[in-house]
Amino acid sequence: MSERVDWPGTALVVGCGLIGTSVALALSVRGTTVHLRDATPGVAEVAASLGAGSAEPPGTAPDLVVVAVPPAAVPDLAACLLREFPSAVVTDVASVKAPVARALGGTADAVRFVGGHPMAGTERSGPMAGSALLFEGRPWALVPVDGTSPEALERVLSVVTALDAAPVVMEPDEHDRAVALVSHVPHLVSVLTAGLLAVAPREHVELAGPGLRDVTRIAGSATGMWLQILDSNAGAVAGLLRSLRGDLDRVLDALDAGGDVLAGRLSDVLDAGRAGTRRIPGKHGDAVTVSNAVVFVPVDDRPGVLSALMADIGESGVNIEDFRIDHEYGRPVGLAQIEVAAERADHLTASLAERGWTPYR
Repeated sequence: MSERVDWPGTALVVGCGLIGTSVALALSVRGTTVHLRDATPGVAEVAASLGAGSAEPPGTAPDLVVVAVPPAAVPDLAACLLREFPSAVVTDVASVKAPVARALGGTADAVRFVGGHPMAGTERSGPMAGSALLFEGRPWALVPVDGTSPEALERVLSVVTALDAAPVVMEPDEHDRAVALVSHVPHLVSVLTAGLLAVAPREHVELAGPGLRDVTRIAGSATGMWLQILDSNAGAVAGLLRSLRGDLDRVLDALDAGGDVLAGRLSDVLDAGRAGTRRIPGKHGDAVTVSNAVVFVPVDDRPGVLSALMADIGESGVNIEDFRIDHEYGRPVGLAQIEVAAERADHLTASLAERGWTPYR
């Protein structure tokens, strides 16, 4: 975690859901005096009880105001807060930026406004889901509007950096096209897949493994928030879905044809998907260019076992690229999946076997 920050000395976070509370927690632990405001006062009090700040109004004008409310409410509320605090820099965390830029760009107060969007979150919501660590290593888009001053952008940039996020400065329309690709369309695909489960026979669903859970995890996000997001970015999302619809039609034609026709038509589709996954940034921010392998280790579901496994992985001298654990169906056993560089997988497997585990690949 970064060291204590000198600016902002005081901040007001408006909206105490997952993102707002996480911003408040992250600022608080770095020494900023944070005040909280929410349309439902009790929600701000819950966030305050977690250490996110004070639910009392600020005694003096804050240096920074963070608008963390549903997307449709951001333009009007941000304009009001710019007027209420005429010396503060104001930013927001809305996932769609063009409507905010249209509302605030070119206004007298635009000099102190910087649009923002942290690419972080979970399917959970509300202040209880907040974490001071939520933004560490995550991209955070900074989206100046027409009239944003370089000084205001630099201020917000310093805050994002202090929260250990990775700032990316973008234009509003570019941002919205990007998030349609990497967030909004994937969410809809997840939702559509999960929707098939709602009417599926129970015995079919019981065959589900980690792949299905990976695909459908984000489908559990709140409906109301996603309706606002999709409405705000409808054009960019619709364009990508039309492209996806064309690909689905080609897949259906190949499935109907079968045989050699299927193989010829679907090979390119499957290869393109594999190529796309290699462009997703890895843990260090670069596209994945190295080959990784997964070592599987069954672990008993009891206290201390997972920590013992992690200690033995550390003793092996192998660096973990990724880690997850799934519970095996109908058994009190978890299956740890340890992703490591491919050339180190055999060494890890042998090292864990020597320490009494039963790893396999």
